[in-house]
Amino acid sequence: MTRGFWRVTGSLALAFSLVTGCAHADRGPAATAITVWMYPVIADPRASAAYWKQVERAFAEASPGVRLTVAELPWADRDSRLTAALADGTGPDAVLLMPDQLPRFALRGAVAPVGDVLEDTAGKFLPSALAAATVRGEIYGAPIYQTVTTTLYNKRLLDDAGVLAPPATWKEVEAAAPKLRRNGVALLDYSAADDATLNLNFYPLLWQAGGHVFSPDGKKAAFNSAAGVRALTFLTTLYGTGAIPPTSTTSTNRLADEALGRQQAAMGYSVDPADADLAARTWGADNVLVGAPLRGPVQESAFGAPGVLSVNAASRHQAETREFLAFMTRPAQIKSLSRASGYLSPRADVVVPNASPYARQYQEALASVSPGEPNPVSRQVMRLLAPQIRATLTGRKSARRALDDAAAAADALLARSS
Repeated sequence: MTRGFWRVTGSLALAFSLVTGCAHADRGPAATAITVWMYPVIADPRASAAYWKQVERAFAEASPGVRLTVAELPWADRDSRLTAALADGTGPDAVLLMPDQLPRFALRGAVAPVGDVLEDTAGKFLPSALAAATVRGEIYGAPIYQTVTTTLYNKRLLDDAGVLAPPATWKEVEAAAPKLRRNGVALLDYSAADDATLNLNFYPLLWQAGGHVFSPDGKKAAFNSAAGVRALTFLTTLYGTGAIPPTSTTSTNRLADEALGRQQAAMGYSVDPADADLAARTWGADNVLVGAPLRGPVQESAFGAPGVLSVNAASRHQAETREFLAFMTRPAQIKSLSRASGYLSPRADVVVPNASPYARQYQEALASVSPGEPNPVSRQVMRLLAPQIRATLTGRKSARRALDDAAAAADALLARSS
């Protein structure tokens, strides 16, 4: 969010200071200014700007001695930008972080523990939300919204292929795929580009097969287990038979721009009711089905994580910044942000009414949600693994070799980072 300012110079500045000097003296001490870095949680830029401007005003009323500025930044390059800002002392007082970012900044001492902010309300948050905000037993983030990923289907494409019920398990996916293929349609839209987070594509399959990304102590890669090979083989078989469209290698978890949105695939993943509402406008409401997270050979599992506000450990305004975290985790603020963003509530005692006819299914999917496996090098490991998955999809490597190669590189990274 860019804010302009007027520059007063020369004699005009002197005159202004003389005229207003007494008024300044009467006002008492200036308000403490705190800055929060926020990202596009609310997709529409104009709606986002209006929402955060309203938050600035509401917080000013709740904490008269504090002046809040919410600076909106793009998702792109947020890790490198934040790392640089925290290192050179120009960082914000508070920042929105994702669970796979949090450990790296927490273990470096760049963000401060904030358990005191949630001391009286911790029991009211979803256990998975608090787990995602916790690093080595300390809470480093205050959850302000909750995501969940579940399945979205095009009923017309399924019906046309003679698939009477949306595939809900791996076996049902494998059985339905040839029927869709005979109609010239892919079954599963999958995103395998480098900037498509593995939390929304490969990792849920890994968890559904009973696997893990990291060893229990977080010091070794674990995705090259038998479960990992099974998950990648399942995916590769679907790709090889045309059940996953060839565009998946460059697709990036967007509904509108990819095969699912263009009605070239009958099934995909969705992160909030707004996806289903968009599909209803595009395909027709009767053709939209929202299901539970996919069930693999071991369990039903999907990714879902909170967005958390963390406090810069170097902030000179710790108390005031904690006031803001407490403000944003109040039920009224959780509700207002959830309404504006379309995401769910991270608090078990706050269920946000949603006019979408699909909201109930997303709420129910929270029961199967995993916040992922946060690690200080989570993002780097994704960048090592993603190209290996594409190499398997395109037939350049076997599932076993691709996962072993990625695990070797990940283990070396983990060893250097410990």
